[in-house]
Amino acid sequence: MSETAPRKTIPIQDVNEASNCAGSEPYALMVLGDSMMPEFEEGEIIVVEPSGLVQDGSFVVAYVNDEYIFRQIVKKDDGWMLRPLNPLYENIPIASLDVAKGVVIMKKRPGKRSEQKRYV
Repeated sequence: MSETAPRKTIPIQDVNEASNCAGSEPYALMVLGDSMMPEFEEGEIIVVEPSGLVQDGSFVVAYVNDEYIFRQIVKKDDGWMLRPLNPLYENIPIASLDVAKGVVIMKKRPGKRSEQKRYV
């Protein structure tokens, strides 16, 4: 983790815990921090599909070490890992794809109608 910036987190509740949304409906999150730079900048909005197909190279919201994080899931010879795009952060080995709680299907910069990108 970067030594210069304090860690920013916002707790994510389980979807059915405090909302009227079904567990399979897409939801939006704001990117915090720089772990997914340069592809995802702080303040951008990502749209997450909870029932999306997780595959090698997918950007996912995952639940590991008692917290939700945003990473890219990558297949290695010895298994799977969650990879930050910023090399200042460490890869996280995972035992299975079950840690993925949703696949990023789109990003958008707030206030910029034309600045969006799809990921599926």
